[in-house]
Amino acid sequence: MKKALVGLITVVLLLSIAYTPFQSAVEPQVSANEEGDELVQKLNQLINNDPLLAGALAGVSVRSADEGEIVYEHIADTRLRPASNMKLLTAAAALSVLGEDYRFKTELLSKGQQRGSVHHGDIYLKGYGDPTLMKEDFTNMAKALKKQGIKMIKGQLIADDSWYDDKRLSEDIVWNDESYYYGAQISALTASPNEDYDAGSVIVEVKSGKREGDKPEITLQPDNRYVKINNEAKTVGASDEKDIDIVREHGTNEITISGTIPLEATSSREWIAVWEPTQYAAALLQDSLADEGIKIHGGVKVGVAPEQTEVLFEQQSMPLKELLIPFMKLSNNTHAEILIKEMGKVVKNEGSWDAGLEVLANELKNWGVNQETTLLRDGSGISHVTLIPANELTKLLYEVQKESWFETYFQSLPVAGHPERMIGGTLRNRMKNSPAEGYVYAKTGSISTVSSLSGYVDNQSGERYVFSIVLNNMIDGSKGKIIEDKIATILAEQ
Repeated sequence: MKKALVGLITVVLLLSIAYTPFQSAVEPQVSANEEGDELVQKLNQLINNDPLLAGALAGVSVRSADEGEIVYEHIADTRLRPASNMKLLTAAAALSVLGEDYRFKTELLSKGQQRGSVHHGDIYLKGYGDPTLMKEDFTNMAKALKKQGIKMIKGQLIADDSWYDDKRLSEDIVWNDESYYYGAQISALTASPNEDYDAGSVIVEVKSGKREGDKPEITLQPDNRYVKINNEAKTVGASDEKDIDIVREHGTNEITISGTIPLEATSSREWIAVWEPTQYAAALLQDSLADEGIKIHGGVKVGVAPEQTEVLFEQQSMPLKELLIPFMKLSNNTHAEILIKEMGKVVKNEGSWDAGLEVLANELKNWGVNQETTLLRDGSGISHVTLIPANELTKLLYEVQKESWFETYFQSLPVAGHPERMIGGTLRNRMKNSPAEGYVYAKTGSISTVSSLSGYVDNQSGERYVFSIVLNNMIDGSKGKIIEDKIATILAEQ
């Protein structure tokens, strides 16, 4: 009888253990005295139950902006791909290393002599990383030579991009990104099509022809002969389907336009990265010189300017504090990668990703970001190998509030629901008509299967939070924005 009773008790105990609910490793990491907090409960409810997060990883970290203590975290020490939230690190390091007033320059140099209207010798176009050069800047260079009385160059136009190394793409960029503006090649000498400053790219616009069956009208911004257009598209009837494809063939500057565009349909536009931006910049200057009536006898090539040269013209960019607006508001990848190489060049005299990322890591160490739990591979976050925990992102955001340049950094962040493009940025169409509208200042991020949002939020009680939301393994990364907006709104409502 006793043996039977002992056996029964043992079975009951084993069944009790077997059916104890399993506590997932991704349960919110909150201390016991926080469990009853309304904010914690709301965030737990959302993160643990929203079907959009089924099978995904949600790294969430929220700190007090005043004290820095963590008020909520969910797998916030797990390394996750940050996408463009990586730019928060790059921008902070650039402000610290280069300074708010830092400017890039571009020079026209000469080794020859001018006799009358003829310049005897080569002209060098030397780039120092300026991502803001546009067609009008090359026109100004040509006008400056014309003002000096030069009508002919008996020599070559030599493009010098030696300020950086010749590694054009970061090591993790995927093949189908490299022909688009967000995957443009990085060079110390490059050009942009407009004031968004998507360096190393051209804008291709396709408009319908005048009649059905006509080839569409194609325009380039800037207008140039460096890229070649193959127009294989066709204008179709007004009720037919619009299906335009604009693709650059790998390793070339041949852009093929195919498909159909209906009569009087809205135009199609694509930002296409050029192959070899150094030669692209030189070609724009060559065209500008021709427009000003200046002939080059020796043609154009890539080379290195000798040490002893005369400066004929110098172009300077806007200061970094102004460049940060299009960089961060519009999430410009080429700006991020240029800043990484520039930091490497300035600090270590090596304009490379390796040198720049080493400088970045040293800066992060100064702000207490844990080097042992981060993996940094680029400056923009386009890499699928870069890894950062949400808690390290909020640590950075908390610490940089103490820096003299913090206001510049803060003002560069997109603002939720603000309609102006250079204020609202990538958040201008999000969180409208919610408590978060106008009170969330944060960097967005998006690559395949990844969505992120990190920054600052002012709540209805007058308190500011520092937060980071990094979502990985999303089947549809765009759905992550729904989760991020819900979390940011919960924080704003407090």
